[in-house]
Amino acid sequence: MSQYYELGDRTLWNPSHGASRLFMSQVTVYQAEVGLPSGIGPMEADECQIDPVAFAAFVDALLTWHGKTRHAVMATLSEGFVATVLALAQIADIEVSRQGADRDESHCLKTASDPHAEEWTAELRQKSRDLVRHMAPSSASTSGDSGTWPYV
Repeated sequence: MSQYYELGDRTLWNPSHGASRLFMSQVTVYQAEVGLPSGIGPMEADECQIDPVAFAAFVDALLTWHGKTRHAVMATLSEGFVATVLALAQIADIEVSRQGADRDESHCLKTASDPHAEEWTAELRQKSRDLVRHMAPSSASTSGDSGTWPYV
């Protein structure tokens, strides 16, 4: 049994009910943290639609929030969710704005709690890429994983 996250008539992700329930619970938490709707619609009959404009804004705000957190535990707790939504954005070919998250000259996310921003950005990028391989249906495009990875 599974659920479907769709963009129009295209299935982006088809997780188990348990994974979907956990993900949607976290969506609710992070919508409250960033103060924006996620663009992920309600799950009805095991399907939900993703609004690409709202989702891009949510992911952008989430990256900004995550990059600015000064609390090591909060940063660690949110890292898996951030990687998951970045992977979902990549599968959907939704380019997340680079301007939302504070970055230094090397284009790495600035994190007040982590002096190793370059390593952190590379690790988050790798986690997201790994997730794409597990999340993307075989028919989904993952053209966003071109090596330049525009999402972080």
